[in-house]
Amino acid sequence: MSFIARKCGLQLQPPSIILIYEDQVKNNIRKRIMPIRNFSKYSDCSRAAEQLKNNPRHKTYLEDVSMEQLQKLHRLLRGHLGGQSLTQSLEQIQMNEIIDPEENLNKLDDKELAKRKQIMDELFEKNRKKKDDPDFVYNVEVDFPEDEELESCGWDADLDDEF
Repeated sequence: MSFIARKCGLQLQPPSIILIYEDQVKNNIRKRIMPIRNFSKYSDCSRAAEQLKNNPRHKTYLEDVSMEQLQKLHRLLRGHLGGQSLTQSLEQIQMNEIIDPEENLNKLDDKELAKRKQIMDELFEKNRKKKDDPDFVYNVEVDFPEDEELESCGWDADLDDEF
């Protein structure tokens, strides 16, 4: 069977994932409601999203839906079950997707580091210029001003003292 996902959203009461999809065989638009069972404010969102996506009843319908989107919808539900408003949950999700340039990534555990790398990869792909883009330029040359004072990096200051 061939299905193309058009929209994917969350219904809070009862907790369900709503999928609007196109059935390529019958050439019509359909709606599928997938209930979220055994989910609480303490549940692991990534695990719940993975279980939903790999569920044999929903697997063919959710092929076009990314795991990240399903995880975000589960995070929204977890925030709702925890007593947060929808705007508070959305703000919290957005804060988790922003990378602080001053954050020391060396101090993060493997799971958090992988999460930050995934966010950076998604941002890179979103901003990347491809050959097919209308404003793509093959060879970009930039002249940097030479009269400005160069900033020194703090990380190499200790190396000068050792030698």
